[in-house]
Amino acid sequence: MKRQLFLLFFCFCIVISLSAKQFILVLDPGHGGADPGAVGTEVQEKDLNLKVALLVGKKISERCPDVKVIYTRDTDKTVTLRERPMIANKANGDLFISIHTNSNDSKRPCGTETYVIGLAKTGANFEVAKRENSVILLEADRESYQGFDPTSPESYIMFEFMQDQYVEQSLQMADFIQRNFTKKTDRVDRGVRQDLFWVLHQTKMPSVLVEMGFVSNASDQSYMMSKKGQNALAESIVCAFEQYKHEFDKKNGLKFQKKQQAKKAIEQSVDSLKPVFKLQLFASKEVLPENHVSMKGEKNLSYYEESGWIKYTAGETSSYEEIKQLKKELDKKFGDSFIVAFFKGKKISLKEALSLLK
Repeated sequence: MKRQLFLLFFCFCIVISLSAKQFILVLDPGHGGADPGAVGTEVQEKDLNLKVALLVGKKISERCPDVKVIYTRDTDKTVTLRERPMIANKANGDLFISIHTNSNDSKRPCGTETYVIGLAKTGANFEVAKRENSVILLEADRESYQGFDPTSPESYIMFEFMQDQYVEQSLQMADFIQRNFTKKTDRVDRGVRQDLFWVLHQTKMPSVLVEMGFVSNASDQSYMMSKKGQNALAESIVCAFEQYKHEFDKKNGLKFQKKQQAKKAIEQSVDSLKPVFKLQLFASKEVLPENHVSMKGEKNLSYYEESGWIKYTAGETSSYEEIKQLKKELDKKFGDSFIVAFFKGKKISLKEALSLLK
């Protein structure tokens, strides 16, 4: 009997421990300080990495209340390649995302790719790993890397016999990221890849390394430098994280916590004899988080559901002249908005609405 009670108590403690533990996400903006990373014609990699990483962290902190975000750097400072996984491991992180920007001797390659630890499938992958690992050569304390030479193929033999217990979760996160890049950005999808990155090898948790685009490609560089591009890239990583966290919570018997954008139903007093006009801006297959790139910075948007679509609107007025004026203003941003009308909480045609005004 005592043994059974002890086992019950032990299981109860495990459940309480799991539910109480805060999920720890470690964001690693690659390079920084004296190490610029890849250098484009107009921007350095270290700056792009930091801007997007800070955006990702801000969005996740706002939308996932049970997640603690830790940065390996949150300013333009030098952090060694050895220190980055040490920070993550010391924090007992649950997921590590290293954010980088790609480059190539040719100006043609473009697009996004996400790496997990593993043997390179192509020579091109190995070139990316060599470049990202080569920051070791800038460091004074090279002895701490146990003789590892990032430029020597022989040095990578040490990785070949490893068995990463987190590779399945890492691949899942990488897949989520690439799928969201495809949906939310107009960048070329270069897929999920594997290679031997020191920073991924040393982390004791699921880990991915994101390459957001090529600074050596004019289109990619311009996109990553723009606020629109940075927001879309960050939003892609955030949505991928939310998917990963949802699966993580399910496996651990926890309830996924996410701050949803409150649904703003279209309400109108049944006593009112006037229609309500709104400006429909865009439609989505799902309810979008606040500050989504599709909202283009507009606040206080509402939405209604129709034929399986979530349709987002701005404004709410009984004045047709006012909604036309709003359309002129917002068409500069959205371009293809149109006026919709509601009466007593139900959508009606614009013709019906205008007749009710007479």
